[in-house]
Amino acid sequence: MQRQLLPIINILGFVIMLFGATMLVPLGVSHVVGDAARSAYDESIFITLIAGLTLFVATRRFRRELMPRDGFLLVSLVWTTLPAFATLPLLFYFKQTGAPISFTDAYFEAMSGMTTTGATVLTGLEHLPPSINVWRHLLVWIGGMGIIVMAVAILPLLGVGGMQVYKAETPGPMKDAKLTPRITETAKGLYAVYLGISLACFLSYRAAGMNTLDAFCHMASTMGLGGFSTYDASFGQFNSPQIELVAIVFMTLAGFNFAMHFLAWRRRSLRAYVDCPEARWYLLVMYAGVAVVAVFLWVKGVYPELLTALRHAAFNVVSIATTTGFASVDYEKWPAFAPILMLFLCAIATSAGSTGGGIKMMRAVIMFKLSKRELVRILHPRIVNPVKLGGSIVDSRVILATLAFMLIYGGTMILLTLIQLASGLDPITAFTSIVACLNNTGPGLGQVGPASNYQGLSDLQTWVCTAAMLLGRLELFSVIVLFTPAFWRR
Repeated sequence: MQRQLLPIINILGFVIMLFGATMLVPLGVSHVVGDAARSAYDESIFITLIAGLTLFVATRRFRRELMPRDGFLLVSLVWTTLPAFATLPLLFYFKQTGAPISFTDAYFEAMSGMTTTGATVLTGLEHLPPSINVWRHLLVWIGGMGIIVMAVAILPLLGVGGMQVYKAETPGPMKDAKLTPRITETAKGLYAVYLGISLACFLSYRAAGMNTLDAFCHMASTMGLGGFSTYDASFGQFNSPQIELVAIVFMTLAGFNFAMHFLAWRRRSLRAYVDCPEARWYLLVMYAGVAVVAVFLWVKGVYPELLTALRHAAFNVVSIATTTGFASVDYEKWPAFAPILMLFLCAIATSAGSTGGGIKMMRAVIMFKLSKRELVRILHPRIVNPVKLGGSIVDSRVILATLAFMLIYGGTMILLTLIQLASGLDPITAFTSIVACLNNTGPGLGQVGPASNYQGLSDLQTWVCTAAMLLGRLELFSVIVLFTPAFWRR
């Protein structure tokens, strides 16, 4: 077993070195603006690179092609190890300010960024050094498409393939479809699209009135559907319909399956979106939610004008439904129907292959069509009525995997909520903190609502939320499979 782990540790060492190189970005920002966090990056980069190099060199003779089970183990190791190194700039900076934060809080913040959850334990965000805010948001941007997918484009240089890693990390129930004949080209193509849309988002925020720092940070959060902000008030700080409109457009784009963006760009045609049944359901469900909430708020008199209600409903519903987590107002003060509906949407709305979290719209559609089929079978037992998506029959293995996922998802939600309740949290905070973290959304309700954060949780409660974020980002199976006896058998 030890010899089986060594090739995985070799690649982990390389990924850690690659991750250490990303710290050069906030280090450069710190040098340019001359903020107080410069020394924190020097120490962090040194420790991260040395740790990665040591693992890589010590195990390089064990390098081999990855097996399917190796991909699951590597992904879980990467997504638990990298946040530990990502804490270093935070730990070193806050220590030198004389107000250190605990490793628990720093790891939660780093995990929240890398899993694109956007929950935070920090306050006074606008007073942090610019480079610290850049680092927090860069974690979201990196996590958006998955640092594993980025590494897959480079792993062939080391003599190992990446298809197993890609399957384990990529969100969604249908992972076997390749966009190009080689997985390396797929990863490069996805990142090219990601970079292109990110640049358009940054320029749009600048044109709408944000300064360069805010535009970069909010671009990273928007594209990663992460929800971190440089202000405690999030988008309420700007109070700008133009900026909110830019966010709505790019949150919507980031909630699509990036394979659709890739195919549309490659074919120079919008047909990929039209032909995708998941894309149609995604837009229909999310914007129907916007309309329902807008009319509800107007009828209830929360906003006297329908246009104002539509503005706030559009931004906040799209933000929560896409699991981004930005807020322009404290929507927890709205009548309970609206925020509860929004939390429901965050569980299902985003597409498989997007940077969002949750069950994913494809699974929800499969479950809906499966339920519809079974109702028909009650009336007509002999009917042949297969589940179809876009005119194609859904493979029975995908249906069974979806059913298994839904069972594990529900069980995990219940178990973690019960732990939070046992730890002393009130029911609203306990339940919505798990909903928000397992779906990688960020803000919940109650003590972790949009006008507050996760700072008031105990260490145990914080670690439970951290575990929920990891499980949600890797879609449960990739982590839970490691705890099955069959995984460790030869």
